[in-house]
Parts: sequence; C-alpha cells; structure tokens
Amino acid sequence: MADVSALNFKETPAHATYDWHPAPQEQYVITLSGTLEFSTTGGENFVLHPGEVLLAQDTTGLGHRWKLIDDQPWRRAYILTKSNAAKAFIAKPGSYDKGGCQV
Repeated sequence: MADVSALNFKETPAHATYDWHPAPQEQYVITLSGTLEFSTTGGENFVLHPGEVLLAQDTTGLGHRWKLIDDQPWRRAYILTKSNAAKAFIAKPGSYDKGGCQV
C-alpha cells in the first residue's frame, strides 16, 4: 500500500487534444472512461483504454501529448504519492515502458 498525498479526478470532453507537456510530478493516472492515443517524445504511440493505469514519470522536457479517439469524455483519477513512498505499482512483464510512461 502506498502513502498517497492526493487523489484528484478530472474530466475532459470527447474529441479533445492536449499538445506536448510534461507531467507536473510523477503520478499514476487511471482512465475511467474514454479512449485516447498517447504519444511520447521518444516517438512511441499507444492507446489507453478504460481501466488501464499509466505511471507518468516524464516530468522534464517536452513530456507527452494525447488526443481522445472515441465519443466518450476522458474521466480519470490522478494519484500522487508522497515523495518518500515506496512504489506501489510494479508493471507486469511485457507491459509498456514508453518514454517515461508505463502502462
């Protein structure tokens, strides 16, 4: 169990996009609804589906960008852990490690 410092929810309308930006800090992002195409500065592209957890670690540089590719709003939860907390998420073998973001 991780020591959580904040849990935030956000909703973005269907078909929205967000250009290059770094994560404000390392955080877990749980997609609750919506499907989006995610791109990293390393040239990686992948699709996030509801129920998937992204560990955003790209806190410097250009970061990443995304666009919603279905007709649903993107509802998500951001989980921020305390800086000295042990990692609570361990990616399963074969999971993505995409330019500072793990799915």
